[in-house]
Amino acid sequence: MPQLNPCPWFMILLSSWTIMLLILMPMIMHTYHLSPPTNQDGAHTTYAWNWTWQ
Repeated sequence: MPQLNPCPWFMILLSSWTIMLLILMPMIMHTYHLSPPTNQDGAHTTYAWNWTWQ
């Protein structure tokens, strides 16, 4: 049964993860932009919710 032989499949697994981590992931992360941080001057106030069942 050839599927029980890990030699070719293990190398395919390692090479695919290596390609993904070293080549594709930096390309994906380069196109992903986070929103710039905002300046939060002043106090942030929170309000309690008025639940009708309490």
